[in-house]
Amino acid sequence: MDQTKLSKWLKTSIVGIAICCAFIYYYIFPFWGKDIVIANPEFSNRYWPWLIFLWITAIPLYIGLFFGWIIASEIGKDNSFSERNALLLKRISYLAAADSSFFFIGNIILLFYNMNHPGIVLLSLFVVFIGIAFAVASASLSHLVLESAKIREENEMTI
Repeated sequence: MDQTKLSKWLKTSIVGIAICCAFIYYYIFPFWGKDIVIANPEFSNRYWPWLIFLWITAIPLYIGLFFGWIIASEIGKDNSFSERNALLLKRISYLAAADSSFFFIGNIILLFYNMNHPGIVLLSLFVVFIGIAFAVASASLSHLVLESAKIREENEMTI
């Protein structure tokens, strides 16, 4: 597969992920929340804090997708192994770690304000684990891309 095809596939995947996440964050979560409030009116004071909390967690996700788009564009230009891509992957790693931490801390805070259930906090650990795994994978890729960029630069200098 050549670089332009790979770039197009990556961009298509990024757009698909963005659309799916928008559907989940802005349709599914509010719909579920309203169903929970209808079934249990005593939870009505928890609807907006949880919805806003979940929407805030979407911000780093979309910033990371934007960085992924830039990386896909660089791949399309046959510039896969560059310091810029390594930096963007490192930023994606930081975003994933920060979002996972925010999600965990937010769940704990909502638990202390009696707006969360301990079972939900335990389930959220699964989401946090996935986010941290993604952060570690992005950091590893960043390191590998940076090392490859250095090797590529050294090879370009030799005759």
